[in-house]
Amino acid sequence: MKNALMILLLCSGFAFGQFRDQLDRQPSVHDGMIKNETPSLVMGFFNPKNFTMHHSYSLSYNAFGGNGLAMGVYTNSMAYKFSDQLNVELDASLVHTPYSSFSKQVTDQINGIYISRAQLNYRPSENFLINVSYSNNPMLYYSPYGYYNGGMFDRGLMDNNWFYRR
Repeated sequence: MKNALMILLLCSGFAFGQFRDQLDRQPSVHDGMIKNETPSLVMGFFNPKNFTMHHSYSLSYNAFGGNGLAMGVYTNSMAYKFSDQLNVELDASLVHTPYSSFSKQVTDQINGIYISRAQLNYRPSENFLINVSYSNNPMLYYSPYGYYNGGMFDRGLMDNNWFYRR
């Protein structure tokens, strides 16, 4: 019994031992959450510091012609900066109609998930910009009674683009 107790005490002493260079270092919460390993292929390619994401939700009600339509739009705007000259932006929107006095067929045409804007911006110099963009919005966006997206100069390119702000 004494031998077992002595072995247990010796093993517990080794279990709580530490290196001398660790005496001054206090453990931090950051060390427990973040691993300092070499990045994998995905994380080596995708730098989270160059990625931004913004969310917005708008709810509107339109009444016209004796009918009414409430429309909610959740938009997730994402942008990734590959370099100082190249970035990509994407706006994905979820459109729903919580109330409508129109037929179900009309509301089914409006409801859905839309890539409302996707664009690739390349600026090789200060006065030269190449922009490739795609836009897909529900029919009501172009209606004189609903939302309107005026084109590429209304969103992001010149004044409101986080990538080109200095």
